[in-house]
Amino acid sequence: MQKDRGRYELKHYINYADVIGLRARLPFVAKPDKNSINGNGYRVKSLYFDNYKDKALKEKIDGVDGREKFRLRIYNNNTSFIRLEKKSKKNGISYKEGTTISEEDCRRLLKGDFAVLKEKGNPLCLELYAKIHYQQLRPKSIVEYWREAYVYPAGNVRVTLDYDIRTGQNIYDFFSDKPAPIPVCGVYVLEVKYDSFLPEIIRGMVSLSGRMSTSFSKYAAARII
Repeated sequence: MQKDRGRYELKHYINYADVIGLRARLPFVAKPDKNSINGNGYRVKSLYFDNYKDKALKEKIDGVDGREKFRLRIYNNNTSFIRLEKKSKKNGISYKEGTTISEEDCRRLLKGDFAVLKEKGNPLCLELYAKIHYQQLRPKSIVEYWREAYVYPAGNVRVTLDYDIRTGQNIYDFFSDKPAPIPVCGVYVLEVKYDSFLPEIIRGMVSLSGRMSTSFSKYAAARII
């Protein structure tokens, strides 16, 4: 299981003109993410867990410190590599834990065979297994989008441009090659993630000084459209 030491995240609403400008400037100082298709980005599909009270959604909307959410994630519809992740936020710092599961185990999980998590035995799977029982977490909603990502070594910086955000409520569409059916129209999101410091060259490149940070959540946006 992978667990990071925590990172700062800045999120900003942008428009299509901003995307064009950032796409032109960023390659001069940062490298495209290695998972990009021909340098043009990649498709991300996540299946989020929540309960009948929408615990994860409400905690995000209310800005609860110490909030967390679990999700399954694939890239470019490649089900040979499926991630189970937990994202949490405390004192303004974001944390992410992750592990991989097989497609067979994922299908069992979606069918309600939650014992597969107990069988896996690693701490993250066991934590989700416990919270499925005492928080009634269940696979809830798909969020899908296109991501362009750039990395910069100093500060372990990652800059992402997310758009064509879509959602769907049929959890079995997680394995479908077709895009999620419901578009979250007109939303473009710039995210900047870094460890202890953000280099000025990146700050200037993305023009953060002139932008208001937001607590935008693709999961929340997809749930409340």
